[in-house]
Amino acid sequence: MTASLDLALFDLDNTLLAGDSDFEWAQFLIGRGVLDRELHEAKNRRFYEQYKAGTLDIHEFLDFQLKPLSRHSRAELDAWHRDFMATRIRPIMTPAAKALVREHLDRGDVCAVVTATNSFVTGPIAREFGIPHLIATVPAVEDGRFTGKPRGTPSFREGKILRVEGWLESLGLCWQSFGRSYFYSDSHNDLPLLQKVSDPVAVDPDDTLRAHAEAAGWPLRSLRGAVS
Repeated sequence: MTASLDLALFDLDNTLLAGDSDFEWAQFLIGRGVLDRELHEAKNRRFYEQYKAGTLDIHEFLDFQLKPLSRHSRAELDAWHRDFMATRIRPIMTPAAKALVREHLDRGDVCAVVTATNSFVTGPIAREFGIPHLIATVPAVEDGRFTGKPRGTPSFREGKILRVEGWLESLGLCWQSFGRSYFYSDSHNDLPLLQKVSDPVAVDPDDTLRAHAEAAGWPLRSLRGAVS
């Protein structure tokens, strides 16, 4: 492995996507009548606000997020997900995000999506972008069905570093294998991983991340419009 090889890591929600796949998945299930609107919509919005505020209890959230997966067969879930991709996800995959990913892929960089959202929701999205690797929260499976619980360390905050390092180790790599390492994110929840890479980039950042990026001299970038 030569030092000229670079690593490009991408947050997904509100970074590569002009929206939040996790939030949209719950809203999609509510719209189909799979989840009770009165019970779940308020919780979905509450968890989303907690995430943005940096107060999210990841284990409480994962119990909410993953439990619906356990109530349905994989075939049914996969069919719903195909509709979800068509109606909710492809419309928020911006040309600028696709171009950024393509730029890194064309350079031969090792590319991965690193997201707190579970791998059932995000796997097809990463593949749609053409990104070969996914580090996401993993839903546990028994006898071919989701259990409603996570497996291993959630890919959230400091957990993203642990999961990325475990993935690199599985490839026989480490941070020092790369000349440069990039991470693109919108969220202050990702500050641990942003501070770990050589080239952090704040993408359409929330106010807390914007302030940190400006103080640290990190580049600001928009995949939707101008960052002001």
